[in-house]
Amino acid sequence: MARRTLSPLIAVTGPRHGGKAPRLLVHLAILLAGGRPVHLRPGGPHSHDMTNYDGVVITGGHDIDPVLYASQSEVVPKYDSERDKLESDVIDDALVRGLPLLGICRGAQLLNVRLGGTLFQELRSRRKQTSNRWTILPLKTLLIEPDSCLRELLRGQRVKINSLHNQGIDVLGDGLIVSGRDLDGIVQGIEAPGQRFLIGVQWHPEFLIFQARQRRLFKALVEAAKTHRQNAGSPAPCEGIG
Repeated sequence: MARRTLSPLIAVTGPRHGGKAPRLLVHLAILLAGGRPVHLRPGGPHSHDMTNYDGVVITGGHDIDPVLYASQSEVVPKYDSERDKLESDVIDDALVRGLPLLGICRGAQLLNVRLGGTLFQELRSRRKQTSNRWTILPLKTLLIEPDSCLRELLRGQRVKINSLHNQGIDVLGDGLIVSGRDLDGIVQGIEAPGQRFLIGVQWHPEFLIFQARQRRLFKALVEAAKTHRQNAGSPAPCEGIG
């Protein structure tokens, strides 16, 4: 069977060890969306294959090393340098080739950093109306910006999301806009206007795939990857929303 007739191949990044539950749920979400997931991690069998996939999901996990955005560490470090290196290469390659990309939690943060942005290294001191508690349950309120791809995908202005992050986006990277914030104004969604699909979300939609609106994030990614593979037309924001 010719490669062009196959469903799009979606790279799913992760650490060398651990992080199995989120990656398996992302794997499932991509399958449900009609894609074929392949896992990239440091030292893994596909870690050097940067040319054979059609879209990318950068998953969540450890904090981003502040050296990547020219900052000194302000907190007790929990970094994964080899993963930072692999995922930085994957993001840079995706940006060069115009591949659809979804960044989840640290993935959104690293996308922002690769485009020249910076991060808050801790968020506890910035929270006034929201809890610092980590939870996979949708207990936090997301306020979505009008006229954003995120608004079209999630089909609402106020949406409940989960929260599993220590760090957050400070200065935006080049070409990005904020598409959603929580009740404390902390950035929860970023996107690149005019791109077929370049979105970062601070929450973990893979833990919420029982909700149709969260599955649409993965469906839109897969559809954008399919369009990219077929070289079909110019980039269209929010391509593949159904």
